[in-house]
Amino acid sequence: MPTIDLTGKAAVVTGSGRGLGLAYAHALATHGASVVVNDVDEAVAERAVKSITEAGGTAVAEVVPVGSAEAADRLVSRAVEEFGRLDVLVTNAGILRDKVLWKMTDEDFDAVITTHLRATFTCGRAAAVRMREQGEGGTLVLVGSPAGQRGNFGQTNYAAAKAGIAAMARTWSMELSRANITVNAIVPVAATAMTETIPAFAPYVEALRNGEPLPDFLRKGEGFGTPEDCAALVPFLASDAARGITGQCVGIGGDKVALWSHPQEIRAAYADGGWTPEALAAAWPTSVGAEPQTVGVPAPKTPEA
Repeated sequence: MPTIDLTGKAAVVTGSGRGLGLAYAHALATHGASVVVNDVDEAVAERAVKSITEAGGTAVAEVVPVGSAEAADRLVSRAVEEFGRLDVLVTNAGILRDKVLWKMTDEDFDAVITTHLRATFTCGRAAAVRMREQGEGGTLVLVGSPAGQRGNFGQTNYAAAKAGIAAMARTWSMELSRANITVNAIVPVAATAMTETIPAFAPYVEALRNGEPLPDFLRKGEGFGTPEDCAALVPFLASDAARGITGQCVGIGGDKVALWSHPQEIRAAYADGGWTPEALAAAWPTSVGAEPQTVGVPAPKTPEA
């Protein structure tokens, strides 16, 4: 197996005070990278830094809510000031404001879009500028979600943001290829405060918190595990072993890793001279509409189900 060694590289991980973000920061530091930990809570950020340094890694905290260009510049500047460079950006920060469409407020929508989508844009732009100036390539790891790939009930804001992040990864991979900057979206599935709200997962998340391992039907069948299970993908994508991987959406969780497809045409029909509404109505059931696509994140298949 190749050795994953990130010694000499500097990384920024947004929203890395706890949960998946902290796991990503630890994984990068374990493999030699110096890490800027970001969170909105100073105490949480400092605890995260302490946990990394006590494990032998190198990390500093930058406490700022992501979203604005100013926040993005602060994060990049902190990496340069502390470590002399920036090689890896992981845009992990996120919040939830779940409500069905007719109950979702402008504030619910804007808050999620700002933290997920706008922050990915501003941080990605600031990182790209610095990496292009350095002239040595780099890695952007954008954090997506199954909700962004398939939609999810009650998550208009979150699903839209995550779908946009996947589109950013595809677009930026083209724009930054000449600068040797790879851009991929990861699609993690893990036991976190977010997934604990899913009734089928809740008892297993609670059991995990009490020290019990997750069963194989979750780790393999559902690709559902701990945040640490998802973290291996980040240092891999940041390494020389992954320099040829870009523009991809990669799912990981439990014992499973998977490549998501890009949206593409799956069936087509043609009418000489173009289509009329009547012709569409007649042709739809037996042509392009014969096998409509499913929507939503599939419900976990537990043994009891």
